[in-house]
Amino acid sequence: MAHFKTEQDDWLIVYLKYLLFVFNFFFWVGGAAVLAVGVWTLVEKSGYLSVLASSTFATSAYILIFAGALVMATGFLGFGTILREQKGCLSTYFCLLLVIFLVELVAGVLAHVYYQRLSDELKQHLNQTLTKNYGQPGATQITASVDRLQQDFKCCGSNSSADWQRSTYILSREAEGRWVPDSCCKTVVVRCGRRAHPSNIYKVEGGCLTKLEQFLADHLLLMGAVGIGVACLQICGMVLTCCLHRRLQRHFY
Repeated sequence: MAHFKTEQDDWLIVYLKYLLFVFNFFFWVGGAAVLAVGVWTLVEKSGYLSVLASSTFATSAYILIFAGALVMATGFLGFGTILREQKGCLSTYFCLLLVIFLVELVAGVLAHVYYQRLSDELKQHLNQTLTKNYGQPGATQITASVDRLQQDFKCCGSNSSADWQRSTYILSREAEGRWVPDSCCKTVVVRCGRRAHPSNIYKVEGGCLTKLEQFLADHLLLMGAVGIGVACLQICGMVLTCCLHRRLQRHFY
């Protein structure tokens, strides 16, 4: 009877090891996805960050990068732990899974909070950026961000191209008679902003506010979906790790 129980325990340990190995593979892939989304957010979309009032969006991306890198490192540790069947390594693996889960929980809370106040922040800050900061000395990064924003989203102004008529830059000599910045033009050439006709600028297409708001909302949802997916995998991994740890304790003691 004891021999049969030992064989049964051996079979359960092998079964749990295979399950944990499969989980760890998907967990590692999920970590790579989290890391990729975080890096993509900062590298490809960093040009828009200067027009945002807070750094919450960028902070969420940095947390995702940290969590993704930690997930991949933990994944490598998981493969070694499964092969060695060491209880100490399993405990470390479990603790790392728990830490990663908490980090992703923080990122998820930040993304949710920012999503709730996204519209109000953009309404208050974007128009102020366009009217007061664009084209001013020391605001080169903001100017470049607004130019890229208008070209990428094919928009002009916060709500409409008329917003630029209150701009400090447009009212100054530096504008050289422009009605809107050159980045509002459908085909950008020097001083094309002097002609504010719908055939020349993004006038009927609307302002940038709603387009940027939708873009950020979609991106936050993507970041949240990836984080939730990996978090679900982590819960499964923690359960499997606990089961395997207990079976190893029974097997050796």
